[in-house]
Amino acid sequence: MTINICRTFDTAASSETVFNLLSDVAKSGSFFPKVEKLVDLGDNIWQWEMERIGIGEHTLQQSIYACKYKAYQERKTVTWTPVEEIGNAIVSGKWEIIPIQQGSKATLQSLGTITVNMPGFLELFLSPLIRLEFESLVDQYITNLAQEFEQPGNSSFPSTLPET
Repeated sequence: MTINICRTFDTAASSETVFNLLSDVAKSGSFFPKVEKLVDLGDNIWQWEMERIGIGEHTLQQSIYACKYKAYQERKTVTWTPVEEIGNAIVSGKWEIIPIQQGSKATLQSLGTITVNMPGFLELFLSPLIRLEFESLVDQYITNLAQEFEQPGNSSFPSTLPET
């Protein structure tokens, strides 16, 4: 199953403030809902382990993947590329932060392919539910970030990724 996401939000926070938070994978990841673990594997590689998606006591899916992150201070861009052979998903994407008159505009683009381990007839039925759940998580992530940027005193998030 492939999920392609593009979301944009505007904030009164400066592009520098937004970039500093979004380039800090651990800090940015703390705003993403239902992350079970975010593991620093070194060399700007992070492994994401999401909470299981389930119905009742039955687990339908747990997404695990790893990405290598790069932050570009001058361009105010953060990119991530998949690390092969870790988990059951392949995710790539980027954040682009653009200064605007009243603050900044942040755009998230992400493409993910997830392996769904279930019989074919169930996959046809449950894949739309898994897709809807993931899109809902991304929407909540954007909401959480936008709310954080509107908080007083949010102007000093140090970047943890070196510019490459």
